[in-house]
Amino acid sequence: MNCSIKSLYLCVKDMNRAIDFYENLFEQTVTVRDEIYSVFDINGFRIGLFAYEKVNEKHVFGNSCLPSIEVNNFDVLKSKLEKLEIVFPIKQIGANWVAEFRDSEGNHIEITTPITN
Repeated sequence: MNCSIKSLYLCVKDMNRAIDFYENLFEQTVTVRDEIYSVFDINGFRIGLFAYEKVNEKHVFGNSCLPSIEVNNFDVLKSKLEKLEIVFPIKQIGANWVAEFRDSEGNHIEITTPITN
């Protein structure tokens, strides 16, 4: 099988709140703004925000699927976490620093950076 993964989406309850949250996190404006499905293009990877209630879809929030965002270095990782609700504090796992936070909609998101010597 030859396949690739080029996108993911997160369910959101409040599209404007979620867009504000991710514009701040990614330090860029949303690429496509829509009341049902908005998109961020992160270096060719599409992260969608899906307002599931607007189409009467059910969703359970939690951490069964954990998107992982890699940042430039440890200082950036720490500065991002200062403003977020931490659900897993910074820990060394293998060759990376890893932490987990909750976004504005209740989704758990991992943030990581390689350990440099």
